[in-house]
Amino acid sequence: MGKTLQNRQENKLRYLPAIIALSVLYIVLLLLDNVLPANTFTLMLIPVLRKGAIYSLVCVSMNLLNGFTGLFSLGQAGFMLIGAYVYAIFSIPADQHAAVYQYFEGGAIQFSIPEMLGNVLGTNAGNFLGAIICIIIAGAVAAVFAALIGIPVLRLKSDYLAIATLGFAEILRAVFQWNGLGAITNGSNLLRKYTTFTDMNLQLGSITIKLHSLFPFLIAMLSILFIVLLINSTYGRAFKAIRDDEVAAEAMGINLFRHKMYAFIVSSFFAGVGGALLAMFQTTIQAAAFKTAMTYEILLMVVIGGIGSVSGSCIAAFLYIACSEWWLRFLDSGSFLGITVPFFRDGFRKVVFSVIIMVIVLFFSRGIMGDKELSFRGLISKLQKKSKKKEEADNG
Repeated sequence: MGKTLQNRQENKLRYLPAIIALSVLYIVLLLLDNVLPANTFTLMLIPVLRKGAIYSLVCVSMNLLNGFTGLFSLGQAGFMLIGAYVYAIFSIPADQHAAVYQYFEGGAIQFSIPEMLGNVLGTNAGNFLGAIICIIIAGAVAAVFAALIGIPVLRLKSDYLAIATLGFAEILRAVFQWNGLGAITNGSNLLRKYTTFTDMNLQLGSITIKLHSLFPFLIAMLSILFIVLLINSTYGRAFKAIRDDEVAAEAMGINLFRHKMYAFIVSSFFAGVGGALLAMFQTTIQAAAFKTAMTYEILLMVVIGGIGSVSGSCIAAFLYIACSEWWLRFLDSGSFLGITVPFFRDGFRKVVFSVIIMVIVLFFSRGIMGDKELSFRGLISKLQKKSKKKEEADNG
């Protein structure tokens, strides 16, 4: 009985460091949006944090399919495109449709979910709840497309599956730019004026609290938590069994097609959610931006973090975004520490970044984390062991 109680207490303490770390992170995000003055540092930090949170979710969703189920899919950009467009279409205010769909007589959809809720609950509450509903719808539509596409393509394996999903993403990009669907997608024109992160505010009496940076982190964290719970469930163990050996998995009674379809749908749902968050981040959306290069970029983050590691995907996403969009920007400026350097010019940042990626891939062939996870419990245990060894060495 005493041992059981001790185990329960240990399990509670196991999550305490993670809870503390998340609480500190959320406080910092609130301070960045509401208290700290805008300067060069914060103006670079905030977009990197927001985009890093979005891409960490997209990377984890791709890792669920490629790393944990062993399905080599390259259709992530296509599902993000669906999510981004569905979100934008259902959140453009009614009085802005004429301006946005100026070439298509105001568009076919003449309502906005955040606006409808705002008329009942107030603008801030309507924007917040409406954005969440639109995000869920975006993920659901992406999942429906995945179910339809998955019926034929999931019977393919390895490279053939990759080619099929890549082709689907490219076809989808072309269809969304087709003027025949212009009344819905606005053709090759931008979608804009929809609800973005800057509309995420909490009204407490006369005080308005900005949730601009906290919102993407909340959505990304909850989504990643769901994926982690799925990976650690019986379905997750079935996914890993399929990845390791399909023949053995089928012999154990696992329905290969059904479980592949589950993984494909869940991965696509959260890719759609990531696409919706990306739309909120960018404030405008155009199908031409969702190219094959976007999928390759996400796959690269997954490989750098470690195929089969959720925490590795999150770490790699933040590092990738920070390096490519912030830390290496001085290489494009033409000077370093006030000294003019001739070869520091536009585009040199990408050259150096490519070399860094090559070094990581060469010397960390399994990625930063491999297939391991970042664990506070494991870190504390290692520190305790080192401390104990040091004490024994001092006493011995």
